[in-house]
Amino acid sequence: MAKKILSNQPPKGTNDWLPEEFKLRQYIFNTWRQVCIRYGYREYLTPLVELADLYKAKSGEDVGGQELVTFYDFSKRELCIRPEMTPSVTRMVSKMYAASPKPLKLFSIANFMRNERPQRGRNREFWQLNCDVFGSSSEVADLEILQLSLDIMNEFKAPKNSFTLRINNRRLLEEMLPFFGIEDKNNQELFRILDKYNKLSKDEFYSRLKTLNVKADKLKDIEALMSNDKKVIEDLISSSKKLKEAKDEVDFVIKSLKDLGYSQEIVFDPSLVRGFDYYDGLIFEVFDNNPKNMRAMFGGGRYNGLAQIFGATSFPAVGFAPGDETTKLFLESWNLIPNNLYENNFIYFPLLDSASLLESQKLAASLRRDGNNVYFSLEPQKLKKALDLANKQKYNKIIIFGDKEKAKNVYRLKDMKSGEEKEFILK
Repeated sequence: MAKKILSNQPPKGTNDWLPEEFKLRQYIFNTWRQVCIRYGYREYLTPLVELADLYKAKSGEDVGGQELVTFYDFSKRELCIRPEMTPSVTRMVSKMYAASPKPLKLFSIANFMRNERPQRGRNREFWQLNCDVFGSSSEVADLEILQLSLDIMNEFKAPKNSFTLRINNRRLLEEMLPFFGIEDKNNQELFRILDKYNKLSKDEFYSRLKTLNVKADKLKDIEALMSNDKKVIEDLISSSKKLKEAKDEVDFVIKSLKDLGYSQEIVFDPSLVRGFDYYDGLIFEVFDNNPKNMRAMFGGGRYNGLAQIFGATSFPAVGFAPGDETTKLFLESWNLIPNNLYENNFIYFPLLDSASLLESQKLAASLRRDGNNVYFSLEPQKLKKALDLANKQKYNKIIIFGDKEKAKNVYRLKDMKSGEEKEFILK
């Protein structure tokens, strides 16, 4: 029987990160982490696997339904690979909330899995930063989350007008439902339909709305909302005190961000919905304006009622979650990847003489004890070949320790950029 040959390719929708690719992801992750820590947020991590019901309850029909990767354990419990972090971190916080000082400011950088069609900027396995504030219902908490989002983009040196921050309020949408003749019990289904507005044809959009018994004369009003018809929206908001209050919350954060000196485009977008069922207040998205990549990069919002699914008393929460793929596309599209990112910050130490192996290894060990990163070659090689390899691999420096240096009890350190050499006495 012929031996079965296994594929050396990763599963569809996942990727191997070779060292060069990993450097870029590490740069993204480190940037996220630096900004979060700068704001005083603390890092955590939850299990990769959760009970499937955790996401089926509030993650929406896509993420909590057809995209959920599920399986059963030996006790016949249905488990899943986490598709997002918000339900997981809320579960974790619900255990500690009562005894914790408020607010809790937390962040995590973790990987997730969704059973969806891979496409540009979207893999089945992906990484996200999740950053949240628990225990504050203040508009200042909303404002800080938005500041953090903008500061992350600025940390990547995003050019002016390269992205737009779009803001809405889920309560604004909820308060508009009676004007559209929608019964409150159908509001989550309505939000799911509205969230797909740009992905559906006009006929399909109308057809789905009709399943909620939306009357024909209201279909155009809903489409006017989604197409950002300013007159229709202003007339609606001016007709209701609750609508005005929800809009005032949006106006507060927009004005505050501008007063704080953020020069990016920050706009009220009444068509913004966000697909998750748990949002119940401020919602927002950061949108990439590059013509090659016109898309939402990431978003977030307020989800005060989510803890109730764990039987816990409802507590206020607001957060956001940028992903690695959309961030990578943004950096590439706007030429923001640092020029020195792929430089090799090791000192390359070639073994120039096999007879000097012990002395060379002792020198490498001494340099590492002093805090240097030393890449030691494992096979003897000529100096010319070693220099060529150091250039090719973009090593910053190379150790030269051959017969001549050994006889003088010294080694030479060559800077590969400047060509400058320095001689040091062996310790």
